[in-house]
Amino acid sequence: MNRETFDKSERLCSKKIISGLFENGNVFYSNIFKVVWGISPVALSVPAQIMFSASKRGFKLAVTRNLIRRRMREAYRKNKYLLYEQLTSRNIQIVFVVMINGNVVPDYPTIEKSMKEIINILIFKITKNGEIC
Repeated sequence: MNRETFDKSERLCSKKIISGLFENGNVFYSNIFKVVWGISPVALSVPAQIMFSASKRGFKLAVTRNLIRRRMREAYRKNKYLLYEQLTSRNIQIVFVVMINGNVVPDYPTIEKSMKEIINILIFKITKNGEIC
């Protein structure tokens, strides 16, 4: 049984990778999130690195932005095993950014449902016809 953790190595922190991701990455939308993703340009110690974002324009208070990011991290932490199984079996490493759309604070069940949807979309895009779309 794997522990459900979210380590420092799983966080996307490299400014070079982040800027490259926004320039050349693939984009898709779920009902409350925007996701920018791509194949990792460097070798990683984990199958996926992720960054969470809540805009200052949509959520003025830092407390609110922190709450949203904390909920997003928790939903990802609980469900990332689905993504990791597919990535490790295909020996692929990805990086992605999850940004919240809108200006309404969603509750945790809504965020978790949307995070599962994001993970399933990523799996579909990676496994579609055995090649990366």
